[in-house]
Amino acid sequence: MTIFRLGEQTPPPPRRITDTVVERLEHQYEVDPDLMQITPQQDMPVWDSRRIFNARWDHLDWMHAHFADEVLLAGEESETMEEHP
Repeated sequence: MTIFRLGEQTPPPPRRITDTVVERLEHQYEVDPDLMQITPQQDMPVWDSRRIFNARWDHLDWMHAHFADEVLLAGEESETMEEHP
């Protein structure tokens, strides 16, 4: 059993990215909690936020393996469209 103290796992204060987006942990963006009035944001320990964030890649890999004929990478040149100057 893992025991954690919420005080040790409290996320850092948010850093504003845009009017509606904040970042608490590196590369983990979230909707500004002040905008979430109907369904308020839950308090989550840092380890749980990281677990969910890391699991998204596993989910994406699974979706690609089961449903994609091929995976396109952003930034690669198109094989079918001409480049525009």
